[in-house]
Amino acid sequence: MIKRISVRSLPVLLILFSLFPAAALAQQNAAITNVSNLTLYIDQAWDTLSRSPENCETFLDKRVPEHSLLYLPADFPETEALKQLGTRCNLQLKHLPQRISGPGAIDPKTLPRQGVLYLPNPYVVPGGFFNEMYGWDSYFIIRGLLRAGRQEMAQGMVENFFFEIEHYGSILNANRTYFLTRSQPPFLSSMVMAVYDVIPDAGGKRAWLEKSYPYIERDYRLWTTGEHLAGNTGLSRFFDYGQGPVPEIADMHDPYYRDVFSHLQASPQRSDYLKDSAKPDGFDLTGPQFTFRACELDAVGCTTSSVLRYTADYYKGDRAMRESGFDITFRFGPFGASTHHFAPVGLNSLLYKAETDLQKIATLLGHPQLAKHWAGLAQHRKELMTRYLWNASSGMFFDYDFTNSTPSRYEYITTFYPLWAGLATPEQAKAVVANLHTFERKGGLLTSPYVTGVQWDAPYGWAPTQLLAMEGMLRYGGKADADRVAREWVSTVAENFRREGTIREKYNVVTQSSDTSVTAGYKQNVVGFGWTNAVTLVFIHELGLDKPKAAAHHGNSK
Repeated sequence: MIKRISVRSLPVLLILFSLFPAAALAQQNAAITNVSNLTLYIDQAWDTLSRSPENCETFLDKRVPEHSLLYLPADFPETEALKQLGTRCNLQLKHLPQRISGPGAIDPKTLPRQGVLYLPNPYVVPGGFFNEMYGWDSYFIIRGLLRAGRQEMAQGMVENFFFEIEHYGSILNANRTYFLTRSQPPFLSSMVMAVYDVIPDAGGKRAWLEKSYPYIERDYRLWTTGEHLAGNTGLSRFFDYGQGPVPEIADMHDPYYRDVFSHLQASPQRSDYLKDSAKPDGFDLTGPQFTFRACELDAVGCTTSSVLRYTADYYKGDRAMRESGFDITFRFGPFGASTHHFAPVGLNSLLYKAETDLQKIATLLGHPQLAKHWAGLAQHRKELMTRYLWNASSGMFFDYDFTNSTPSRYEYITTFYPLWAGLATPEQAKAVVANLHTFERKGGLLTSPYVTGVQWDAPYGWAPTQLLAMEGMLRYGGKADADRVAREWVSTVAENFRREGTIREKYNVVTQSSDTSVTAGYKQNVVGFGWTNAVTLVFIHELGLDKPKAAAHHGNSK
């Protein structure tokens, strides 16, 4: 099922582009000669994608409209303003049944109805049916907001995450009740430091760090204790505290589990994820036909016998895959079904970044011993990542299957995360950049060189990984490579914007188009799109494309 994209498999035109880089550059230059309409669209999109606690649209669940209900924290007052909001928006308000100390404290399936979780400040959503404030999307959106001079919105979004930690136990996948069992990649310290950089006065900077520090520490603790530990490696993993199918799929009658089931029946790894419901400890190839029925998705009250159904471990992996944000890729097994068995490069790079950010904050706040503590944790993680995740012969970082004590060989764009986080040695960074050709195509960087039929593998590229890879190369002195990758991405977005008048969540970087053909998972290419807008805006600035052109005659410049 997995096919690797190689130069031989590329269309003739792409081979010509690789042989004649000047031709490629000429086409890119033509696509980005005038980005004024594109930047205008992005500027207007911030308002289009903004949601406010005073706006009725904020509380609409576009995937499951009957879930349009507002939940307040158990100990949060129902103010007169909230009561008026409920009346004006014809919106039911309910309190959560208890205080939440962490993910999984409440099983969303026990709530009478799913709904949106209250946040006090306006925020920017990705777009399309993603009508919530998402965990890792928001870091990239915040970068775009700050580049656009919208500091108040950016800072308010970070404070919304403080509110989530305080009242919902952690930063959530997104602010819906069906996400109360999982988080998303930990970018909180990076969000805080991005805002810190634009606060104008020293007093305001210090107050911001003092306010932020305990929340960053609590978020960090979530990932470095309990079920988020990757066995005895000392590293961390993704883990969702819920059981069984995720409500946002099962409740909306999405065909995802049916699609995956049909693929896994033919997979050599099927016994890892499917079992005979009458034989809980075995897989009987001589049993009845491998048919799929809706009741197999429900672990409770299923009376159908002699059929294959998903294992509990499959659902754990499926849930962890969604916490990773990379839903879906095959890098953690078919359809990410073994995500919880891996110590991932990306996650542990982000935790190293959090440790070094906490070290910096402690230093700025005048706590040298605390800074030394965080520096020690960062150094230890760096050593562990070199031991478990670095492959010197390949010159790349790979995820580690700690359940089988086996390094992965699945080449993935997260190999650039250690460069972005600053933990790679100069020699490691040089080796990683030498493998840039594995991922680089004329439209930007592939997530992986493998065609699997899902959206976080080839031939697709996504804005967040373009940014982290580009800034990682830039950090280690690779300006030429970084600028070229940024230019490729901007030209892809600009050319498709010229044709369609929209910006999408992902692009086919081989054909440099928005055409997608996904076999399972989110099959549409959503219009909006928060993090694509943000990263494109950052790249436009880094490339100097937003600077006014030199005047034709002396004295006419403004």
